[in-house]
Amino acid sequence: MTETDDQIAPETEAEEAYTLNPRTVAAALHAVEVDDRQQLIDLMEPLHAADIADILEQINPAERRRLIQLYDREFDGDILSELDEGIREEIISILRPDVLAEAVRDLESDDIVDLVEDLDESQQEAILDQLEDADRVAVEQSLSYPEYSAGRLMQRETVFAPEHWTVGEVIDFLRNDEDLPDQFYHVILVDPKMRPVGNVTLGKLMSSRRSVAMKDITEEVFQVIPVTQPESEVAYAFNQYHLISAPVVDQDDRLVGVITIDDAMIVLDEEHEEDILRLAGVSDESSISDRVMETARGRATWLFVNLLTAILASLVIELFSGAIDQMVALAVLMPIVASMGGNAGTQTMTVAVRAIATKDLTAQNALRVIRREISVGAINGVLFGFIMAVLAGAWFGVPMLAVVIGVAMVLTQIAAALGGIAIPMVLDRAGIDPALASGPFVTTVTDVVGFFAFLGLASAVLL
Repeated sequence: MTETDDQIAPETEAEEAYTLNPRTVAAALHAVEVDDRQQLIDLMEPLHAADIADILEQINPAERRRLIQLYDREFDGDILSELDEGIREEIISILRPDVLAEAVRDLESDDIVDLVEDLDESQQEAILDQLEDADRVAVEQSLSYPEYSAGRLMQRETVFAPEHWTVGEVIDFLRNDEDLPDQFYHVILVDPKMRPVGNVTLGKLMSSRRSVAMKDITEEVFQVIPVTQPESEVAYAFNQYHLISAPVVDQDDRLVGVITIDDAMIVLDEEHEEDILRLAGVSDESSISDRVMETARGRATWLFVNLLTAILASLVIELFSGAIDQMVALAVLMPIVASMGGNAGTQTMTVAVRAIATKDLTAQNALRVIRREISVGAINGVLFGFIMAVLAGAWFGVPMLAVVIGVAMVLTQIAAALGGIAIPMVLDRAGIDPALASGPFVTTVTDVVGFFAFLGLASAVLL
């Protein structure tokens, strides 16, 4: 193996790490084809629920139905939690009621809420009917909170203790409690009115003497989440303050649940994915498993908006049609000006939208950020304007044409930078999601300014 091969091999392995092996999918389909249930179980047993969900998402609906029916009672509730929402509804409709009941019975309340909140009423009832009365009441209570709120995100299973207890009392309590959550990170201290007053990590609990008062080993950082707080704000708090878990309180500040870092990070990941999809004018619910008509309908709206903005740019070009007829070089160079401006605007807009989402771009630093972006636009405009001036002069042999495109490039880059930062800020201030609406407006600004600058200067100087 050559030195180059030695360098490539680790990179290839890194790219394939945690990727579902195609042979695994093929083996699962073979087991289904020969109707060998034990072979399928033996294949699936070592896999994580997320990997089994990947298999189900990668095969077609007919294969999916046969696999689920063959897998039967081995189907685990965690698989449902890992599935894409569109596929999840399909699979729930396939599972037998007794298999579905067994699958959801051991899930935490927050996972059940996530499972049922996007289902239609009949499918919700199919799952809720399988729960014990106490679990059903807890899930229905969570579903009563606003969508995308902390109340929907939290799990009802909490581990709490009176604030006056000692370490020894808490340890004895935990050892005797048969209903502890499968995973938890803190013991929440509460006052007599069930209001959270502090968190104690399990590490601190286990490393302290039994006689130590719990209130003496609480964490310095303690955040309480209101039950109606938007989940995007919850995820921001976890990321900002490096939280592992946080208690959730109702309107009377009483403990009603807890949010853990895994759920908060899922929200943060979804927020990032949503921003990327919306920047591209794609529905934030889009998935590769969506049907053709659903996908087409989801993309058509913003394609129509882009069509309108393109028509506006074309109207600007039509104003200078006479100049273009007289000098064909203008038609050749126009796309370069528009393309450079569009790319620069997209770069600035992407940075701005992300900064708004992470609360790094605020009213206090807006002017400084705008000045910085305009300066960047001006520098890049001078750089690429000079390059294009040299190329245009050598290409067409018209010195003033070189000057015109150079100046137009500077103006377009500055306009792109200003539009890319200002438009998301204005939309955010107006209560409109900048990730969803910025793209068409920024594109319109860069095209219109670019064409006006280039064709207007050309008409004034060259013709």
